[in-house]
Amino acid sequence: MAIKVGDSIPSVTLKHLTRDGMQEISTDSLFKGKKVVLFAVPGAFTPVCSAKHLPGFIQQADAFAAKGIDQIICMAVNDPFVMKAWGENQNAGDKVLMLPDGNGALTRELGLELDARGNGLGIRSQRFALVAQDGVVTALAVDAPGTFDLTSAEAVLSAL
Repeated sequence: MAIKVGDSIPSVTLKHLTRDGMQEISTDSLFKGKKVVLFAVPGAFTPVCSAKHLPGFIQQADAFAAKGIDQIICMAVNDPFVMKAWGENQNAGDKVLMLPDGNGALTRELGLELDARGNGLGIRSQRFALVAQDGVVTALAVDAPGTFDLTSAEAVLSAL
C-alpha cells in the first residue's frame, strides 16, 4: 500500500557517499524537525530525469527555501557512486541532496516501486514528489508511468 498524506515517512537507513566516504543516513535524521521535499526518479542519468526533473529542482532551490523548505532530496534506486556522479554532473552542489536507495528499501516501504524489468532496469521507484513536515507527509504527487506532469519543481512549488 502506497504512502499517503498524513502518514509518517518510514524509518530506513541508507548508504550515502560523502566527502568523508560511505556513511549511513537515516530517514529519521533527514526529516526530523524539518520541512523537506523528497522527489524520486526512476533512474539517474535517464533522459527525463537528467533533462528536466533534477535540473528543475536545482534551478528552483532558492524558491523552495523562500517557501520554507529546509531541504530538497532527490532519490533514485541507484547505488551511492552513481548518485554522487549524477549530482556532480548536474551541479546539484548543496542545493539538492542526492540520496541513493541502492536496495530499494525506502521505495519499497513507501509502496512506490516501479517494475522496469521490461526495460532492463529492474525494480525502481515511480516518479513522485512529496512534502513532509517533521516526517509527516503533507503533500504527495505520483506521475503515471511515462508522464512528467505532477512532480516537476514547478508543480511542487505551486502546491506549497
